[in-house]
Amino acid sequence: MPWNNQGGGWQGGGGQGPWGGRPGGGGGGGGQQPPDLEELLRRSQEKVKKIFPGGGGGGGGGLNLGGGGSKKPLILIPLVLLGLWLASGIYRVQQEEQGVVLRFGEQVAVKDPGLHWHWPSPIETVLTPKVTRVNRVEVGFRSSGGAVGRGESGRDINNESLMLTGDENIVDINFVVLWFIDKPEDFLFKIRDPEITVKAVAESVMREIIGQTPFAEATTEGRAQIEDAAREQIQAILNSYGAGIAVQEVQVQKVDPPDEVIDAFRDVQRAQADRERAQNEAETYQNDILPRARGDAVKMEQEAEAYAQEVVARAEGDAQRFIAVYNEYAKAPDVTSRRLYLETMEEVLSNMNKVLIDGSASGAGGVVPYLPLPELEKRATQRSAGTSSIGGNQ
Repeated sequence: MPWNNQGGGWQGGGGQGPWGGRPGGGGGGGGQQPPDLEELLRRSQEKVKKIFPGGGGGGGGGLNLGGGGSKKPLILIPLVLLGLWLASGIYRVQQEEQGVVLRFGEQVAVKDPGLHWHWPSPIETVLTPKVTRVNRVEVGFRSSGGAVGRGESGRDINNESLMLTGDENIVDINFVVLWFIDKPEDFLFKIRDPEITVKAVAESVMREIIGQTPFAEATTEGRAQIEDAAREQIQAILNSYGAGIAVQEVQVQKVDPPDEVIDAFRDVQRAQADRERAQNEAETYQNDILPRARGDAVKMEQEAEAYAQEVVARAEGDAQRFIAVYNEYAKAPDVTSRRLYLETMEEVLSNMNKVLIDGSASGAGGVVPYLPLPELEKRATQRSAGTSSIGGNQ
């Protein structure tokens, strides 16, 4: 029954309202006047009409609950709300992210970067972890004021950095683990605190590796092997956990003795460096002398062999020539003897000054007149040399 505000009473019930009081408020009930429901409904309807101008019905001051008025505004309101609710399911996955869709808390899909839609809350929700961002876990130190480069360190954490080596020495080691999300669905649900997990696994693995490595190797040339072994073992343990994490790199920042003995250790290192330098210089000298001595020895051997071959060949040639001459001499001794005499005289007299005398020539004593041309030429040469020396003195 609608409340009749103008008539001053409840229809069919006289002058009292349903709570026993009068609308005028002056009589015996004495209570506060209840709200006018019809007026409230009418005002609400007018507000809806202002929002949706084409959805108004017939004029009337009251809401027609019997079905006579228009119901379009009341139908459109739920539709609009439903559309807004469905539109709230549109979301974007950024380039460095992946979207993990949860339906009532259960993972149902993994979305690549781009624009997507899911059933709005409370049916489905979306988590978007950054899968391309490289995360950093520091063990043994904490960098202050931003990232610390390789080979540097910030504030040391002794309970993390001091480790026992394989030969029962203590080493102070700082290192960094770089990792990123490989499988976001495992990363979100299979481990509770990823950074603490990676740090605990990295420290445990490094202690095991250092415990199997001698002190000298860990502090000198063994750093690269330690980094590779640590990365492989950390990745294997995280895979066994199903953490969905990929270890990109393990960087050893420093491997030094404890601060209390570092000065003595550096003195030992300097002594070792001097020893290695002296050893290298001796090896260099050895590598220079030995090849030269070996080369000289080989050269002398080759020269001796060549001289022996030359002497033997000359002796064999002389012997063969003598045998050939002897054979010819045996065939014709006179001819061979004369030829040997002539050849010998030719060899002896070829470089001597000779005077020829013809016994059959006429003259005193049978001597042929002789003009000493070589002697005259020699005297002329000496005379010209003496003249030039006198001119130079003047």
